[in-house]
Amino acid sequence: MRDFRIEIPETELDDLRERLGRTRWPEPSTVDGWGQGIPLDYARELCEYWRTRYDWRRVEAEINAWPQFRTGLDGGGDDSVEVHVLHARSPHPGAMPLLLTHGWPGSIVEFLDVLPALTDPPDPADAFHVVLPTLPGFGFSGKPAVPGWGVERIAVAWAQLMDRLGYQRFAAQGGDWGSMITSALGTAAPEMLYGIHLTMALAPKPDDVDLPLSRQEKADIAFSKSFDRYGSGYSAEQSTRPQTIGYGLVDSPVAQCTWIVEKFWDWTDCAGHPENVVSRDRLLDNVMQYWLNGTGASSARLYWESFARRRMEDVDVPTGVAQFPQEMVKLPRSWLERRFTDLRHFSRPDVGGHFASLEQPETFVEEVRTFFRGVRPPATTP
Repeated sequence: MRDFRIEIPETELDDLRERLGRTRWPEPSTVDGWGQGIPLDYARELCEYWRTRYDWRRVEAEINAWPQFRTGLDGGGDDSVEVHVLHARSPHPGAMPLLLTHGWPGSIVEFLDVLPALTDPPDPADAFHVVLPTLPGFGFSGKPAVPGWGVERIAVAWAQLMDRLGYQRFAAQGGDWGSMITSALGTAAPEMLYGIHLTMALAPKPDDVDLPLSRQEKADIAFSKSFDRYGSGYSAEQSTRPQTIGYGLVDSPVAQCTWIVEKFWDWTDCAGHPENVVSRDRLLDNVMQYWLNGTGASSARLYWESFARRRMEDVDVPTGVAQFPQEMVKLPRSWLERRFTDLRHFSRPDVGGHFASLEQPETFVEEVRTFFRGVRPPATTP
């Protein structure tokens, strides 16, 4: 475990601003609103703010206020990847270790606003030591140089990471790819887990298709089918041609920004505009995790590795699920109980979407606290 700090040279920020100033813009879409993608006027406004007013040093200092490390993990393979880890220890010695895993197009930025509440809550009995790694090929982690770094291998690497930190048992939470990795961890290393909490729980459709569904469950399935038909073009490209899309994302900050921010419009419970629920600075803080390290291609490769090969083994550890209303995939509880055989907590918050910890941080924290209260030992120390 080697100490790490983010220290971006000013020349890289100058290069970003220079590239933004030379952008060659397309014409507006032929329809109003977001029907063909992020509108030109908003894209230009956002990127001009990025060029002239956005302060990277603010979030750099915010992240550097927490202890960070880099360490090589191999996930059971022959080659290792240097993984960036933020380790936010609680001041309360009995805190439960909690592994948080982000997805795409997210990053550790998703969790910055909830770290204080998780590590130092009003009731010390709710405290967590938070371990927040960056996925291989994302952010300030290294980029895999060979194939094989899919969901299951990352899950094994996370178990290695927690053991290296001295945590023999821990809790785990995730959404998006983080949900899949956390579920795979429940299969690969169940003996290490107190339980898992998911905000995008996936399970195969049961064979008994005549299983009765409520009106809400039918609506949820229809919502998910609509997303799969009209909102999944990004995954088709990243799961088949990550290298091709990577050239534009790594070379053009506008391409990288709009590729990501459009998802915050589509996947958040934002009433039509992403900045209704996530601030402009936070949107760009997250984009910078991709831009600064040129991870447009390397992050997309996770889709190539695992999107079409998603495994759905049973998970027997205690499980909690929060289904936020604007989540892209919402499955009936009865389907989830077939895979997550010890499903102890299932909730449907009133508001929120795919990026729950950013959109509704207080609700997210309460969901995590509520579930893990039921599986905490009397005292947890590393």
